[in-house]
Amino acid sequence: MAKATPTNSALWSRAKAAARKKFKVYPSAYANAWASKWYKSKGGGWKGGNNKVAKRGKSKSKKA
Repeated sequence: MAKATPTNSALWSRAKAAARKKFKVYPSAYANAWASKWYKSKGGGWKGGNNKVAKRGKSKSKKA
């Protein structure tokens, strides 16, 4: 699976800097989620792989 990368690296750097100021611990799951949401709200996007977690119990492939 390809790694998702930001389409606007300068804006992503600003998002990470804002997260470092806002949270005591960086990197963390909360800080990265906040930075990602901030980045997307300012018009940033992602290219590459899909990092969404599949829901449990719902498999796309059917076993016979």
